[in-house]
Amino acid sequence: MSTALKELGGFIEAKRPDCVISWEVERGELTVSVAPSNIRGLVEFLKTEPTCRFTSLVDITAVDWPQRARRFDVVYHFLSMHQNHRIRLRVPIREDDTVPSITGVHPSANWFEREVFDMFGILFTGHPDLRRILTDYGFRGHPLRKDFPTTGYTEVRYDEAQKRVVYEPVSLVQEYRQFDFMSPWESAEYVLPGDEKSEEGAK
Repeated sequence: MSTALKELGGFIEAKRPDCVISWEVERGELTVSVAPSNIRGLVEFLKTEPTCRFTSLVDITAVDWPQRARRFDVVYHFLSMHQNHRIRLRVPIREDDTVPSITGVHPSANWFEREVFDMFGILFTGHPDLRRILTDYGFRGHPLRKDFPTTGYTEVRYDEAQKRVVYEPVSLVQEYRQFDFMSPWESAEYVLPGDEKSEEGAK
């Protein structure tokens, strides 16, 4: 399988040098780095080229690397049922970059791209309806960014007096700031390796 994937990576690079920045086979998977402006063209090539025939879009997601100049990797996973191969496309972008939508090639990308926009704030140009899909309309921020606070910015609750849902700034009392990192298995009859606390710490 590794040899076949290496041949496939070399074939794609030879056919579309304008799109491929680099490629590698690691842990039995082919990953191709792609320039943002060329992602749609490469996806269309991978779908229609008889040697590839990656006709199934499995997923689109992103990874946040705050320390990098190109902060995000937009990641695409495709499956070729005809060739029994999988491929991962990785598109490194800066925080203010946009990525061309591939909904014209794979209509199923619609909700995937909306989720990436909602969770990471990445914009897809040419998307037919780019709006939040998992969070509320008035939600502030993008929850899967590394700098998003784990508590969020607002909390939602039902106000009995007003008979409606209200939004309020998050306010944590001190008791919620005390963390005990003991395993949830601590009450079990057996203890998993690494889960025990020292007697001094327990006292």
